[in-house]
Amino acid sequence: MSEQRSEQRHALVLHLASGGEPLVYQLSERSALSLTGRLPVLMSSGGVDNPELADGTSASINFGTVASAHLDRLPAHVRVYGSPDNRTHGFGG
Repeated sequence: MSEQRSEQRHALVLHLASGGEPLVYQLSERSALSLTGRLPVLMSSGGVDNPELADGTSASINFGTVASAHLDRLPAHVRVYGSPDNRTHGFGG
C-alpha cells in the first residue's frame, strides 16, 4: 500500500531518429513534472534540455535527434540511466 504511493518512478523514453533501441532515463519528480508540459515544445523545436535524473545527476538531451519521446512509469525492478540504486560514473563499476 505505501510502496505504491511512495515510489512513483518516472521515465523519459527516447526513440532516436537514427534508430536502435530506445534510451530510457529515470527522472526526478521535479523533472517529470516540468517535462510533462514542455515535451511537445522541445520535440517540435528540436531544443536541448538538461533534465535532473532520479540519482541527482543530469543528462543533456538534444531533441533535434529524437524521433519520438514519451513519459512513462518504470516498474520497481527496472534499472535505467539515472536510477538511484544503479549509480556509477563513467564505464567502470
